[in-house]
Formats: sequence, C-alpha cells, structure tokens
Amino acid sequence: MSDLLQLMVAEGAADLHIRVGTAPTIRVHGILHRVEGPACTPEDTEELMRSITSDDHIQHVRERGGADFAFAFADAARFRVSVFKEKGNFALVLRQIPNKLLTMEQIGVPPTVKELLYKPRGLILVTGPTGSGKTTTLASLLNIINEERDEAHLITIEDPIEYYHKHKKALITQREIGVDVPNFAEALRRALRQDPDCILVGEMRDLETIEAAITAAETGHLVFGTLHTTGAAKTIDRLTNAFPVNQQEMIRIQLSTVLVAVISQLLIPRIDKPGRVAVFEIMINTPSIAALIRDNKTFRIQSDIQTGAKYGMITLDSFLVEKYLQGMIAREEVITKAQDSISILAKLQELELAQAVGADRESLTKGKV
Repeated sequence: MSDLLQLMVAEGAADLHIRVGTAPTIRVHGILHRVEGPACTPEDTEELMRSITSDDHIQHVRERGGADFAFAFADAARFRVSVFKEKGNFALVLRQIPNKLLTMEQIGVPPTVKELLYKPRGLILVTGPTGSGKTTTLASLLNIINEERDEAHLITIEDPIEYYHKHKKALITQREIGVDVPNFAEALRRALRQDPDCILVGEMRDLETIEAAITAAETGHLVFGTLHTTGAAKTIDRLTNAFPVNQQEMIRIQLSTVLVAVISQLLIPRIDKPGRVAVFEIMINTPSIAALIRDNKTFRIQSDIQTGAKYGMITLDSFLVEKYLQGMIAREEVITKAQDSISILAKLQELELAQAVGADRESLTKGKV
C-alpha cells in the first residue's frame, strides 16, 4: 500500500481504486490508468485494506457494508478512504487530499468571492458534482478567514475531516462525524452553544441538517455548506423540495433572507497542458433574486445572474466560453457542460465566425502590403 500511495503522490493522482479482478487503478487529471502488475485477488484487497483500516472500521464494513475515514501518509498527503463490500469482497477508493492549501488565485475562484467572507451572517453554498473540487475551494475560503479575521471562531463539521487547519488569527474547531459527534444535525445544534462565528457543514444531506444550517444562519452566524447540485436555481429548488409541501413557502422566505451566495463549480480537463481547470457560476443574493426565491420563480434567476456582473455574478456558460477563448478547454466541453447548450452553441458559432472574418481581413491587409 505504501508503494501505491507514493505513486499517487508522485503522479498527482486524485483517486486510487482497489478491486478484485483488476490491477490497482489511479485517476490522473480525470483519466483512469491501471497500475502495471497482476490483478488483485480477494486476499490482496483484504491485505491492502487491513494495512490502513482499524478493527472498528472493518467491523463497520461487515455490519453496514461500508466505512469512511481519513488518514495522513507521513508528511506527503492525507487520504480520504471509502472501504466497502463488492460481490462479497472488500474494495477501496482512496482520494488524495494535498497537505498544502491552495489560494483562491491558484484555484481560479473569482476575486469577488473574497468579499463574502466578511459577512457577519448568512448562508454560503458551494455546490457541484462529486469530484468537482468543492472541498478544496471551501478549505481555501476558510483559510482566508483563519488568516485575516482575528475575531472569528470557525467550527467545521466533516465526514471525515479532510484538510487540517492550524490556528492562525482565528480559532479553529474541527469535528468529525462518527468520531466526535454522531451526525451533522446534532453537531450543528451543539455548535450554536460553542460560541461560533463561522460554521462549515461538510454536507447538507438531509432535511434535519438543512433545517439546522438555515437556523444557524438566521441566528447570526456565517454558515458554509455543500450540495451535489449544479447551478443556483437547482440548488435553491433542492433545498426547498427537501421540506414537506406545507413548509416550502416558509423555507423560501427564510432562504430569501439568509442566503448570501451560491458558488457552483465543475472541473474540466485542460487542453493546453496536463491537468484540469475549475469553472464557476457565482450567484449573489440581491434584492431582485431574493424576490424571485420568495415568489418561487427560480427559473428566472439565470437572467439576473447574466445581468449581475456589477455584483460579482457570472454564469457557468460565460465562464466556460471565457476558458475556451483562452485556449484552456475544448469546444466539446463547453457544449456538453453548458446549462443552455443551444444558446452556447450559437454563441460559439458567432465568435468563431467573427474570428474567421478577422483572420481574412488581416490576410488581405498583409497581401496589399
């Protein structure tokens, strides 16, 4: 296992998959690569699993079919581990968590997001599919608060803890589900009595947790949360629909007042060099958007984002086009990842026609000279 972890660090691999019947497989820049060597047997996978897993976690796998935890690999990196049963055999997925926190600039988060970190209260959501870099972005944002806000007590609630934060100007409390507290909802309720200024909820996965997070934001705390949604409108609908129908109108009113911003992100393979680039949609809760949330007209939020550049807003489609024009991502990625693929295709054709006309004029000018 040590050799495999060393390989992950050396290659900058995001994930390691260990299954019976195939060689260990690593994911580098979004692509799966099998490690050279024989396929793993049931005995191999169990031996590899036992080398990093405690007896308690193994018992958890036997009883419930899976266990999640994190561990440090010397000073090189930390890994988030999912151990589970597959066809009666043990299987593992390890995700690498770099020890070094990235800055907003390194990630590519728009600079206007930094202003949100000084809000005294409210709810900031970072959303996107699994593996889109939400955890890394949140760690970067919390690190700014840690470095710059000497009045802040930051409580993180995670399953498991991924990035370890040292005490800097702020005070940091990191609690792990299943180790320090049984679940997110309980951790949030307890957090309100622990003098927090900022609270990170690792995942808003159920009604009780969502309700507790909204209450924490309402009662004067800056709350960060994550959801597996893409786009502000879908995120707001997901939160609202988590509640019974007879409560949804009240939740929309609450969200319209406590929501600060929705930051949606994706990771796209680069074509200019190895790696992936983050693309974002930023929605800031203006009075106009708050009214749309209250009136259950989230389908119109996209229009407000398109015209909200002065507030620091940007649509995912605009961000994709920007990266395409910079030569960083492929045309196909823009079309397949866009929220409005028909409009974005028309926009690309318009831009490409303008570029072609410009190139023809330049060629004619040079010919005359």
